Amino acid sequence: MATTVMPRGCGSSVGSLYHNLCDLDTVWGVVVEAFAAAGIIFSFVLFISLLASLPFVKNPNHRNSVGVQSIFLICTTGLFGLTFAFIVGEDYSTCASRQFLFGVLFGGCFSCLLMQCVTLNILVRNNSGPQGWILCLGVLGLWLVEVIINTEWLIITLVHPQASFNTTTVPTRATAIPCNIANQDFVMALIYVMTLILAVVVASLTIMGGKFSEWKKEGALILVISLFTVAIWLAWIVMYVYGNKRTGGPTWNDPTLAIALVANAWVFLVAYIIPQICCLNSEEEDEEHYDENTYSNQGVGYETILKEQSSHNMYMENKAFSMDEPTYGNRLVSPYSGYTGQTRATVYQPTELALITKGIGNQRNQTFDIHIPRASTGSTAHSGNSTPSTHTEAGNTHR
Repeated sequence: MATTVMPRGCGSSVGSLYHNLCDLDTVWGVVVEAFAAAGIIFSFVLFISLLASLPFVKNPNHRNSVGVQSIFLICTTGLFGLTFAFIVGEDYSTCASRQFLFGVLFGGCFSCLLMQCVTLNILVRNNSGPQGWILCLGVLGLWLVEVIINTEWLIITLVHPQASFNTTTVPTRATAIPCNIANQDFVMALIYVMTLILAVVVASLTIMGGKFSEWKKEGALILVISLFTVAIWLAWIVMYVYGNKRTGGPTWNDPTLAIALVANAWVFLVAYIIPQICCLNSEEEDEEHYDENTYSNQGVGYETILKEQSSHNMYMENKAFSMDEPTYGNRLVSPYSGYTGQTRATVYQPTELALITKGIGNQRNQTFDIHIPRASTGSTAHSGNSTPSTHTEAGNTHR
C-alpha cells in the first residue's frame, strides 16, 4: 500500500479532506481561511452593534431599514462560512452546499440591496418610505426566486447526474458528486443573481436624481458596492470559465470561487454595513446635541425674558420719577399736589429717600428748599382737614 505523505503543518489525525486548511504549502487556503474567519467574527460584532443601536434610532425611515440590513448582514456572514466549503476537499455534502448556497446567499444579499434602493428612491423624492415589514416581505419574495431555481437545479444534478456528467454508465456514489458539473453550467445557474446585480446598479443610479440630498449618501454607497461587485464577478467568471483551462486547469477552480466569496463579502462589510452603523450612531449623537442646544436656547430665552421684564420695570420706575419731578418755570409744583387723602391707591406717593435723591440732583440747576411732610399726631381721617381749619381760625382772629 502506498503511504500517504502528510502536508507540512497538518497533524496525523487530520483527514485528507481538510488538508487545505492546514497545509502551509497551500498558501491560498491558509490566507483565505484567515480572512474568512476574521470576517465571521467581525460580522457577528457588527450584528450585535446593529441590534444594540436599534432602540436609540429616532428616525422612522432609518428604523424601518434595520431589518433589511440585519438580513443582509446574516447573508454576508453566510458567504464567509461558505468559503470553507471551497477550501476543503470535494465530497457529497460540500459539493451540494457549494452548488446550492453560492447562489442563495448572494441572492439574499442583492435582494436586500435592491429593496434598499427602492426605499431610497422613494425617500429621496417623498422623504417618507415604506414600513419595515413591507421591505422584509419584498426581500423574501426576491430571495425565494433564487431558492427555487437552485433547488430545482440541485435536484436535477442529484437525481439525474448522468445528464450533467455526460457519461453512459450509471454513476456510483463516489462519482455522483454535484461538483462534477461544467464550469459554464455553474455560471449559467447564477443568471438570476446577475440580474439582481444589474438591477441594483440601475436603481442606485436613479437615487441621484431625487431632491432630498440626505438620502443620496446611502445611494452612493450602494452604487460603489455594486460597481465593486461587478468588477469582482467579471474577474472570477472570466477566470473560472476561460482562464483556468488555459493556465492552472481545474485545480484553480476552488481558489477562484473562494477568493471571490471572501473579497465580495468584505466589500459588503467595509463599504456598506460599517457606514450604516456609523450613520445610526452619529444620528443618536446629533439628537443629543440637538437636545442640548434646545435646552440652552430655552435657557437663553428665559434669561432674555427676565432681562426684558427688569428693564420694563426700571422704565416704569423712571417714568414715575419723571412724572413726579417739579416743572421748572414760574412756580414749583409740590409732589403732593392733587392729593386729598381719599385716593391713596391711585396716586403715586414717593418716599422720603426718593425726594431727597431728586432734590440733590436738582440742586445743580436750581436751589430750592425741600419740605418733607411729616405725619401729624392726629388721626388719618382728619389729616386732610387740619390745614383749612387752621387758616379759618387765623382769619377770624384777624377780623
